[in-house]
Amino acid sequence: MADDIIDRLQATIADRRGRDAASSYTASLFARGRARIAQKLGEEATETVIAAMGTDPQTIVPEAADLLYHLLVLLADAGLSIDDVRAELTRREGVSGHDEKAGRL
Repeated sequence: MADDIIDRLQATIADRRGRDAASSYTASLFARGRARIAQKLGEEATETVIAAMGTDPQTIVPEAADLLYHLLVLLADAGLSIDDVRAELTRREGVSGHDEKAGRL
């Protein structure tokens, strides 16, 4: 198994796909479909923003973990992985954010 926690989490998420929704939160997300997964991702993003607006930076950490988990579930549901995101970040490395965004238009 991979030694990076993100890779291990991604493998666990992939393993839960198609399993009994009653036995796994991850499986239940897959069973409910991409719209529900995306909704959960949005909720977690909002909770992360709320935590970031508070006075204790440590409250951001658990919310960011939830956000990342739900992002990995969304990627898996779409047939993508964190490696696809890594490849995109590698492609963008050394490119101005303004230039990169302008290139997408």
